[in-house]
Amino acid sequence: MRFFDQAKYSFIEKRRRAYTFSAVLILVGVGAMIFNGFSIGSWQNYGVDFTGGFLIRVQFDEPTTAGQLRGVLGGSEVTRFGEDNEFTIRAPVANDNVETVRARIQGQLQTEFGNGTFTIVRADTVTPKIGEELQTKAALAILYSFILTLIYIAIRFEFRFGLAAVIATAHDILVTLGFLAIFRIEIALPTVAAILTIVGYSLNDTIVVFDRIRENLNAKGGRREDPKVLVNRSINETLPRTVLTSGTTLAVLVALLVAGPAVIRDFTMVLILGVTIGTYSSIFVASPALLEIQKRFGDGAASRERRKKRGAQVAT
Repeated sequence: MRFFDQAKYSFIEKRRRAYTFSAVLILVGVGAMIFNGFSIGSWQNYGVDFTGGFLIRVQFDEPTTAGQLRGVLGGSEVTRFGEDNEFTIRAPVANDNVETVRARIQGQLQTEFGNGTFTIVRADTVTPKIGEELQTKAALAILYSFILTLIYIAIRFEFRFGLAAVIATAHDILVTLGFLAIFRIEIALPTVAAILTIVGYSLNDTIVVFDRIRENLNAKGGRREDPKVLVNRSINETLPRTVLTSGTTLAVLVALLVAGPAVIRDFTMVLILGVTIGTYSSIFVASPALLEIQKRFGDGAASRERRKKRGAQVAT
């Protein structure tokens, strides 16, 4: 049984609506980043992994509230984590002052709640210098993925295919970053891993569509067919694979979100958004972008003819 086996949807005709929808998503996200810059001093809610500081997760034996902990710990940030009576405490750490901060927090908790009334589940420290390096390396990782994507697809297909894939991937990352900014989801190393996973998923989905476009172009009469008709037919032909792959992936991720541990909740939410946006962009962003590039710069026919002539000259 194949779903959408005879699909004939007019995706390309709806590309301008998709452009508007994508532009709204990106602009709202950028607006949220700017607002965050003024309200919290950073365009994203960076975690201790990036800003540097001290993080301790504590589980109490007796009912406790985040308000009680804030009153005891003063300026430390306290948030509920996972199960009842489990909290994450974040505090800024000055250089060479980690042990002092840790001792202070533990001492305050012991004074208020007593010894043996809580358990330290996790304790991490990151210096501000390491946090800055992680921010730089995360940005470089995404940039390198763009460059390698462009090179790979330009070699396997043509340069215009690679440029369209980069545009679609950049779209997915911008929408994801906007989502993170709007809901102020904490950006930690697992979040960066989720974003890089989105890059790979989006690229894979886009390549499937592009591969079918190339097959149809190289088929008899493909070069003479209306590009819009050819691209739209290619999208419909790959739609069963696209929908089923995305659907099964989302089913697993939703199960993880509902039944999985709280520690991977943000990671799972980012992946769910990324898979959804990646599927959308392979249809409504990458393929229309390929048409726009071809419309403005041609389909590479002239360069192919020049290569054929040079090959004939060398042969003679």
